Amino acid sequence: MSDALTCPLCGFVFEKQETPCQHGCPLGRFCKLVCCPNCRYEFTPQRQPFAWLQRWFHRRRAGRAAGGVCGLPDLKEGETSELIGIISSNPQRRTRLAVFGLVPGSQLTLHQKRPSYIVRVGETELAMDGEIARELIVRRSH
Repeated sequence: MSDALTCPLCGFVFEKQETPCQHGCPLGRFCKLVCCPNCRYEFTPQRQPFAWLQRWFHRRRAGRAAGGVCGLPDLKEGETSELIGIISSNPQRRTRLAVFGLVPGSQLTLHQKRPSYIVRVGETELAMDGEIARELIVRRSH
């Protein structure tokens, strides 16, 4: 079971496995810092008693961040949002998505969730699987 973490700066709730090391630390896997995918604040995760119980009953809390920031899968079909960032550890994937207009600041609309995610960016409609959709951090439009 993965660990759910809450950023002490912005309050964003995310899974530890969703946050690749972004600070270029030469210690790599020995580094104990975690980077928030929402605000990029680096912190040391603190263990809380009974945190496993909270994770068991509240698995999908990632969409409750302040300011309407959430993952693409947390949007409703037809909802429009602004892309905040891509938390992929694969730089080639980020480059391929940028070619189709998926760059921070772009406006996108979620058209469909099943069987695959379909988003509209400008005049382009893209189909993507759930793995890629979970790497897109968006801010809901008001």
